[in-house]
Amino acid sequence: MRRLSVRVKPGSRVCELTEQRDGTWLARVKSAPVDGKANDELRALIARTFGLRKAQVSIRSGATGRAKVVEIGD
Repeated sequence: MRRLSVRVKPGSRVCELTEQRDGTWLARVKSAPVDGKANDELRALIARTFGLRKAQVSIRSGATGRAKVVEIGD
Protein backbone atom coordinates (compact mmCIF):
# COMPACT_ATOMS: atom_id res chain seq x y z
CA MET A 1 0.00 0.00 0.00
CA ARG A 2 1.15 3.48 -0.80
CA ARG A 3 -0.37 6.74 0.40
CA LEU A 4 -0.46 9.93 -1.63
CA SER A 5 -1.24 13.45 -0.43
CA VAL A 6 -3.38 14.96 -3.17
CA ARG A 7 -4.70 18.49 -3.65
CA VAL A 8 -7.72 18.49 -5.98
CA LYS A 9 -8.85 21.31 -8.26
CA PRO A 10 -12.35 20.46 -9.53
CA GLY A 11 -13.88 22.13 -12.56
CA SER A 12 -10.62 22.31 -14.51
CA ARG A 13 -10.38 22.32 -18.28
CA VAL A 14 -8.04 19.34 -18.28
CA CYS A 15 -7.85 16.11 -16.33
CA GLU A 16 -4.28 15.54 -15.11
CA LEU A 17 -2.20 14.42 -12.16
CA THR A 18 1.19 16.01 -11.49
CA GLU A 19 3.72 15.50 -8.72
CA GLN A 20 4.81 18.65 -6.91
CA ARG A 21 8.31 19.44 -5.66
CA ASP A 22 7.35 18.77 -2.04
CA GLY A 23 6.22 15.21 -2.86
CA THR A 24 2.49 15.92 -2.87
CA TRP A 25 0.31 15.56 -5.95
CA LEU A 26 -1.94 18.06 -7.74
CA ALA A 27 -4.99 16.62 -9.45
CA ARG A 28 -7.02 18.66 -11.89
CA VAL A 29 -10.40 17.10 -12.65
CA LYS A 30 -13.16 18.28 -14.97
CA SER A 31 -16.06 17.20 -12.74
CA ALA A 32 -17.71 19.51 -10.26
CA PRO A 33 -17.57 18.56 -6.56
CA VAL A 34 -21.22 17.45 -6.56
CA ASP A 35 -22.51 14.03 -5.47
CA GLY A 36 -18.99 12.59 -5.34
CA LYS A 37 -18.38 12.99 -9.08
CA ALA A 38 -15.02 14.71 -8.59
CA ASN A 39 -13.92 11.97 -6.19
CA ASP A 40 -14.90 9.27 -8.71
CA GLU A 41 -12.98 11.05 -11.45
CA LEU A 42 -9.99 11.43 -9.12
CA ARG A 43 -9.96 7.70 -8.34
CA ALA A 44 -10.16 6.87 -12.06
CA LEU A 45 -7.37 9.34 -12.87
CA ILE A 46 -5.04 7.90 -10.22
CA ALA A 47 -5.83 4.33 -11.30
CA ARG A 48 -5.09 5.19 -14.94
CA THR A 49 -1.85 7.01 -14.04
CA PHE A 50 -0.46 4.17 -11.93
CA GLY A 51 -1.82 1.31 -14.08
CA LEU A 52 -4.25 0.05 -11.44
CA ARG A 53 -7.92 -0.84 -11.28
CA LYS A 54 -10.22 1.81 -9.85
CA ALA A 55 -11.05 -0.60 -7.00
CA GLN A 56 -7.40 -0.44 -5.89
CA VAL A 57 -7.66 3.31 -5.20
CA SER A 58 -9.41 4.57 -2.07
CA ILE A 59 -9.76 7.97 -0.47
CA ARG A 60 -8.70 7.56 3.18
CA SER A 61 -9.33 11.12 4.36
CA GLY A 62 -10.57 14.41 2.97
CA ALA A 63 -13.48 13.04 0.95
CA THR A 64 -15.38 16.33 1.29
CA GLY A 65 -12.39 18.68 1.02
CA ARG A 66 -9.77 19.53 -1.56
CA ALA A 67 -6.83 18.08 0.39
CA LYS A 68 -7.05 14.29 0.41
CA VAL A 69 -5.03 11.26 1.43
CA VAL A 70 -5.41 8.54 -1.17
CA GLU A 71 -4.27 4.95 -0.69
CA ILE A 72 -3.25 2.92 -3.73
CA GLY A 73 -2.20 -0.67 -4.14
CA ASP A 74 -3.45 -4.17 -3.44
